[in-house]
Amino acid sequence: MSFTTWTRRAVLGGLTATLAATALPALAQTLEKSSVGVLALSSSGPIFIAKAKGYFAKEGLDVELKMFTSAQQVPVAVASGDVDFGVTGLTAGFYNLAAKGAVTIVAAQSRDEPGFPLSAYVATNAAYEAGLTKPSDLKGKRIAITTVGSTFHYMIGILGQKYGFTVKDVTMVPLQDVPKMVSAFKGGQVDAILAPSTVSRQVVADGAGKIVGWAGDETPWQLGALFTGPKTIQQRRPVVEKFIRAYKTALAEYHAAFNAKDSSGALVKGPGYDELVAIIAEATKQKPEIVTAGLPYADPQAKLLIDDVVNQVKFWQSEGQVDKTLEPKSVMDLSFVGQ
Repeated sequence: MSFTTWTRRAVLGGLTATLAATALPALAQTLEKSSVGVLALSSSGPIFIAKAKGYFAKEGLDVELKMFTSAQQVPVAVASGDVDFGVTGLTAGFYNLAAKGAVTIVAAQSRDEPGFPLSAYVATNAAYEAGLTKPSDLKGKRIAITTVGSTFHYMIGILGQKYGFTVKDVTMVPLQDVPKMVSAFKGGQVDAILAPSTVSRQVVADGAGKIVGWAGDETPWQLGALFTGPKTIQQRRPVVEKFIRAYKTALAEYHAAFNAKDSSGALVKGPGYDELVAIIAEATKQKPEIVTAGLPYADPQAKLLIDDVVNQVKFWQSEGQVDKTLEPKSVMDLSFVGQ
């Protein structure tokens, strides 16, 4: 090879490298920034998957994940403009913000579904021996919850709707967080708790109580949703559309990997199972075995249980937690998922 040829190739190689180096930042600059508030839970899995596997980027979005520690913090962050989107459990506080025109549901997140052990009713050993052996026996008992207006509160309410009692027929003991609930449970201050799968299994492993049923088997309901602000829908609709397309791509993978069942109805590992567990474990800072113990059901097309959302609004209105003038279906804009 002549010196001239070598020089020409070196120059061309250097030019190519320079163009590539300048093109990457330019490409990155074309991504539109957005943000989403999430909790470090397996139920946020599709969001973590969409981020880790580049589905948001493929839609032209640079999405920042902002972590929160309670469900109520997320819609507040959306309402204040701290984040563009939120995905978490639905509470009375969420619907109060919706009544003020601050948040709107645009797609489904996780839900309690038959055959998927997500939320358990757990009785203390003493209460179990005294006859609390099934969910309907919770009437008249002391039950630890996080807060009034929480998802736990609603689960007690719909269980009562099924078995003919109301939340007034139980004594709800609000203790602010799950660790305090477990402490009260183990100390015998309450008869039962409603707890996530991972927590309930640990309580049983500690010999402190017994699982007497699962909310998904008793009262399937729409536990969580993806939401944004009405102004975001009006002013940045293309961003909402891109975000939901990426979310749905990840959601379909999540569903195929974690929600598959065999002919006997037993859960089986679907395609990409180990890869997706690793992504969720990294995002939540949990061990893989903890992640896999609490993987909830998620509709692969992000379709919402509309009737249950309507029931949630009516329930909170009957509890005096939400403005009675709120029209239930006004809290949803499901055009993005074809509902």
